[in-house]
Amino acid sequence: MVAMLGAPAVVRAQAPLKLPLSTVWPDGNFHTINCKRFAEEVKMATSGAVDIEVKSGGQLGFKGPEQLRAVRDGLVPMADILNVQQVGDEPMFGIEGIPFLVGTIDELKVLHKYIRPEYEKIALKNNQTILYTVPWPTQYLHLKVKAGSIDALKAIKIRVPDKNSQDMCSAIGMAPALIPWGETIAALSSGAVSGVSTSAVSGVDGKFWEFLKFYHATNHQWSCQIVTINNDTWKKIAPANQKLIVDLARKLEPEFWVSSLQADKDSGKRLTEGGMTLVEVPAPMMAELRKRTASMLTDFYKRVPASEKPIQGYLAELKRA
Repeated sequence: MVAMLGAPAVVRAQAPLKLPLSTVWPDGNFHTINCKRFAEEVKMATSGAVDIEVKSGGQLGFKGPEQLRAVRDGLVPMADILNVQQVGDEPMFGIEGIPFLVGTIDELKVLHKYIRPEYEKIALKNNQTILYTVPWPTQYLHLKVKAGSIDALKAIKIRVPDKNSQDMCSAIGMAPALIPWGETIAALSSGAVSGVSTSAVSGVDGKFWEFLKFYHATNHQWSCQIVTINNDTWKKIAPANQKLIVDLARKLEPEFWVSSLQADKDSGKRLTEGGMTLVEVPAPMMAELRKRTASMLTDFYKRVPASEKPIQGYLAELKRA
């Protein structure tokens, strides 16, 4: 009887909860590196009770636009989700992609004060919890020519990644083409396009300097990776470990944002070493770019009415309302 009474006092180690985290980015990408750092810190903080295994390069079979649904439906417990790829399911995730709404990473931090609560509502609606977000570096126009005015962009054929970028380039007089990423280099070499709208990080991956000579710091669009966990899985984690994970995410998120800035600097250095030239956009040209794309913000309000309040709050704080 004594042995039986004493048995509950023996603390048995619970089997580790192994959680695959799906990401489409390769091991060398800074977002994947951040995910692995987070996983290591979580495993250490929870003494192995929560063991996150980062599955990079899309090895679990989920494409970028499928990540939100995959976590929602419990097909994978965690994922690193690119917000602007989920706009077919959740249009609010397209806010950061509104052309020229955000000009710097500091402005993006202000915007996130207003849209993070909205993102968290979307996550809850999709049966998941946001752990942290990390931005991609700002966007550039990579071109064969140096453009010092908006007229210099007229009719240039440019590869764009999505409908939003397509509308923006059309508005400023360019000739955008939606070309799959894997076909970009072939399109450049054949002359099908003469430019690319992308971040410097992606530019390095594509070795665009072989075909393009100038990258223009237009800072026209932004996007973020959002690491989430399925809420049914989240409930399986002990409350004490949940707190440890949330605290870790809050601690690491600012460091991960710095890694985005560093990735942009490192990639820009490689582009210049490869023969490309960074072009700072003249103020008159930037003003004209903003003017010609201003209607896209109004159009976004019409498509996503719930976006107007947080965006107006952001603009008011920046004294741009």
